[in-house]
Amino acid sequence: MPMKIGIVGMPNAGKSSLFSALTGVAAEAANYPFTTIEPNVAIVPVSDPRLDAVAETVRASKIVPDTIAFHDIAGLVAGAHRGEGLGNQFLANIRETDAIVHVVRAHTEERVVHPDGRVDPLADIETIETELVYADLEQAERRRDRVVRSARGGDRHAIAELAWLEQVIEALQAGRPARSVPAPSEAADAMALLSPLTAKPVLFVANVDEGSADVPAAIAEHAAAEGARAVAVSARLEAELAELSDEDAAAMRADLGLDESGLATVVRAAFSLLDLIAFFTAGEDKPAQSWHLHRGLTAWHAAGQIHSDIQRGFVRAEVVSWEALVEAGGYAGARERGTLRLEGRDYVMGDGDVITVKFTP
Repeated sequence: MPMKIGIVGMPNAGKSSLFSALTGVAAEAANYPFTTIEPNVAIVPVSDPRLDAVAETVRASKIVPDTIAFHDIAGLVAGAHRGEGLGNQFLANIRETDAIVHVVRAHTEERVVHPDGRVDPLADIETIETELVYADLEQAERRRDRVVRSARGGDRHAIAELAWLEQVIEALQAGRPARSVPAPSEAADAMALLSPLTAKPVLFVANVDEGSADVPAAIAEHAAAEGARAVAVSARLEAELAELSDEDAAAMRADLGLDESGLATVVRAAFSLLDLIAFFTAGEDKPAQSWHLHRGLTAWHAAGQIHSDIQRGFVRAEVVSWEALVEAGGYAGARERGTLRLEGRDYVMGDGDVITVKFTP
């Protein structure tokens, strides 16, 4: 399953325009709120030049990049947690995602109407974050009501979860996110059972004017204070570039001093946000494929990403870094140089590893 990223923000912040530009999928967009009711979804390949180099080196049959799913979720307004603007439906859509891309209007285009009649990025951020906190508070209170009975019956897990929920509710009432209260070891799954919006990783995307490449200081400072990340993208510029050929778009980016596309910027930041690494599988006349895994996980976990049967029958893995494989001209050369290694199930995968898993069916 691809990683799911929810794109959220105030109405007319540029979410749908950014979605269309990043994914090449036409999302409904207009100069008024609530244009998007059902979330637009697009599965986007994650390009990686390292995979291209590996594929060429081993003479792979084709390249199969990993994917990321972008969910363009309708604009949120004050009162969304109470259903304002169909907000409850939108908030439910956000709960299904792995991370949140929060698009914040930072451009000065007067023709784009702001629902509150002003351009104030920090006020917009506060509006969205307040709605997420309120929604989580309602969710936590409902969860607490369900857990109380089991806790009164002496269930240890329920007792630990109930105590944690009380702390979460207190934090949310004070305006702090759920992520500020770690789940107890006695109920390690409590966070997953609650699935709070304010525990999801957040990437702030400042929708800036054309020609601007810097995140406004106020947004950058807020992101840093929240332990989040922030990047700057011009949705309007990306929309214009999306209509050009790859060569013309690259030339225009070079003229503007932009090192990479908006898609590459957002995807790179999103994967970094979730602390993911990439690893590859490839063989002669076989597909060269990229996969992603949480940093610190092992070859056994990597095998599970490829297929559950491979993980179940794991025997050993041949591992080589992508640079060593390319420098050696293939597996035979890497084996001669000693850079192709045999590793067991507990080997911690490195970013850019190329792995071949030996398993018993």
